[in-house]
Amino acid sequence: MNEQQVVRVQRAGRIEDGACRHLLVWRAGPGWRMAGSGVLGGGLGERHWVLNAQVRAGYGRMDPAEHLAELAAAQGLSGPGTGLMTAAEVDACTWAEDGGATAVVTTGIGVPTWAAAPDLPSGYVPGTINILAVVPAPVSDAGLVNLLTTATEAKVQALLEAGYDCSGTPSDALCVAVRTALPGRDPEPFGGPRSPWGSRLARAVHRAVLAGARADRERRAGWDGPPTHPATLPGCACGDVLTAGTMAVA
Repeated sequence: MNEQQVVRVQRAGRIEDGACRHLLVWRAGPGWRMAGSGVLGGGLGERHWVLNAQVRAGYGRMDPAEHLAELAAAQGLSGPGTGLMTAAEVDACTWAEDGGATAVVTTGIGVPTWAAAPDLPSGYVPGTINILAVVPAPVSDAGLVNLLTTATEAKVQALLEAGYDCSGTPSDALCVAVRTALPGRDPEPFGGPRSPWGSRLARAVHRAVLAGARADRERRAGWDGPPTHPATLPGCACGDVLTAGTMAVA
């Protein structure tokens, strides 16, 4: 990794609901500000880690934030962080990098829908598109919110190019991370798709979501749920999924 490629995502397993469920963890550490829609640690502020946990299809706990906090504690995570959930297979995450901006995506398109649809389709099939998007530079609050919008626009563009007639799924979540302010350096004021960092992030998100959407369609041709096993195996743990066989998108 060069000095700009700062995202190292680990994978771990835990026994839950009678099977080993995997989760992804980015231990960012201090010096990061994040904005996002995670049920745990969403909003805007300094965050030290991001956790993306796979749960069973038909997940029914009514305290997902507490559940994510329990999973974070079991991974030794402390301080402020953000947690996401998905019924999609986190092992199949895709990622892309563009000029230092990185996007890591888990893709499950169980219910493709338009944001302004009148109601949910019947026959719910679990799935969520979760996006971790990272810019290794300080960005203003307004610019950070703009990066959220840009990443969402790039996601929708990728879904349309993948042949989906939708803007996402009803449970998509997004976390954008930027560096905290540095002495003597003004934060970037903009995060739109033609700004320096917004354009890089958009391209990274677009490529990662496009690859994830295409792969998810192939999996669902004979899909009966993400593969599970009853016990945690040695291969469940991975020190860095971005350099160990996870789908990297050129």
